[in-house]
Amino acid sequence: MLLIEGNNLVEAACQADYKPDIIFYTEGWQQKHQPLCQIIADLGVRVELVSPEVLKAIATTVNPDGVVAIAPYSDIPPQSAIIKGVGIGLERLQDPGNLGTIIRTAAATKVETLWLSPESVDFYSPKVLRASAGEWFRLPVVTNQNLGQLVKEQRQQGVQIIATTSKATKTCWEIDFTRPSLILLGNEGAGLSPELIALADVQLKIPLANQVESLNVAVATALILYEAQRQVATSN
Repeated sequence: MLLIEGNNLVEAACQADYKPDIIFYTEGWQQKHQPLCQIIADLGVRVELVSPEVLKAIATTVNPDGVVAIAPYSDIPPQSAIIKGVGIGLERLQDPGNLGTIIRTAAATKVETLWLSPESVDFYSPKVLRASAGEWFRLPVVTNQNLGQLVKEQRQQGVQIIATTSKATKTCWEIDFTRPSLILLGNEGAGLSPELIALADVQLKIPLANQVESLNVAVATALILYEAQRQVATSN
């Protein structure tokens, strides 16, 4: 089951029609959030009034703000649609904070779909949900995706495959993102596998000064996605 903790995430779930099975809340939270209580009532969600002590026992956060929801997992089926703008493939990402941040940034930059490879961080981790700031419920994410197969399917339809690697000769500012593009990013420590890099049409890097070895993967993703968005905006 999915644990949705805190007012912001519960509200985001309700707005995205991700209906919880049950919502636990304290009296203090109820008094402060009457409009959201009405939305929950309209959705017909089962609710339980509990003490702050009971809520703290349910939650994973140190200081829960008074509401926790339990919802079923809702796997998004593999997307058959071909990318028309930008999609992201993440290989063996391990940190839940990174994944949540990437989801948040991807939603902000109009990424169509995010694909997550096997052996990656648990997409349903409460830490991923919190780091996504509610965008978890809005961005289409496909888990346990064979990225090699995805690359082949997208390329057959004319989608540009872009691999991120420190050994690339082109920077992110030299890539044409106005074409439909699938951007591949790798594990925090090892980066993309050689197999996926070899499948790419083009490789890119983010130039780094002062002998800095690499950027955090969520930061790198944000730089690339905003460059893609900038190019698309100026081309229209």
